[in-house]
Amino acid sequence: MRICIPTLDDRGLDSLPHMHFGSAPCFVLHDLARAETKVIRNRNEHHAHGHCHPLKALAGEAVDAVLVGGIGARALARLSAAGIQVFQAQERTVRENLEAFQQGRLAAFTPALACQGHGHSHEHDHEGGHQPADPHLLRRRDE
Repeated sequence: MRICIPTLDDRGLDSLPHMHFGSAPCFVLHDLARAETKVIRNRNEHHAHGHCHPLKALAGEAVDAVLVGGIGARALARLSAAGIQVFQAQERTVRENLEAFQQGRLAAFTPALACQGHGHSHEHDHEGGHQPADPHLLRRRDE
């Protein structure tokens, strides 16, 4: 199974997950069966809110699941339509989120939890509400 985690940086399994799929600078791709990790740049990082093209952002890389702190409704729908499962990243690093995923501790993202394009600066908690931004998990506060 090949897992994608949007990240703030390019430090492999020690990378910090980004709180929103579309504006993440990088994606860590990890193949669970082969224990191989690859980092790619987000080729669709700079887009208008609600216009993320997740498959374009992944540069043609095949993935089975995405672990992310937040994702827009359209991006979630596009990934789901492509047969890619999306789960809520809740841990501090990519490595910790992969462990939580393998232990079945990450909840599947649902349309009700997806960002609906509020048009203001925000972050989501894992129940879909707003919470103060964690500076360690954010690239920009204006996302």
